[in-house]
Amino acid sequence: MPDEMGTFRVDIGIENPARPGERRTLRSVLVDTGAELSWVPTEVLDSLGIERQNKWHFRQADGTILERWAGGAIVYVAGKRTNDDVVFGQPGDLTLLGSRTLEGLNFRVEPVAKQLVDAGPAPAAVVFQAAPGRSGTVPSAAPYHRRA
Repeated sequence: MPDEMGTFRVDIGIENPARPGERRTLRSVLVDTGAELSWVPTEVLDSLGIERQNKWHFRQADGTILERWAGGAIVYVAGKRTNDDVVFGQPGDLTLLGSRTLEGLNFRVEPVAKQLVDAGPAPAAVVFQAAPGRSGTVPSAAPYHRRA
């Protein structure tokens, strides 16, 4: 694939959560924020013993629908790791790092520099509580602690 604007590639590692320490490295994986899930060749996932858990349907750009299995894996990129569902890619499918995995790794895409960068602090839920002496609620800056 030519070096098109906004596209770039990274190396990733894949591991079966049930078999820690056994990892496969995939070189030059296309970063694709338009793909929900990451796609990995079936033979890599099978060699790690990753189980097919969910059948997904994907719509291609031309409107055709693909059916593929997905299973849980640990994905490593640039010193970070996350657990995510990965697609069992078939011959002819691209190997992709998808948006859900990127979010789990807390990376964002810097398209001009063509690299992944830390996305910074993740948003937290705002907790509303009654203000002293008032019946309404206001956002609280204090973290929410549930009392047992």
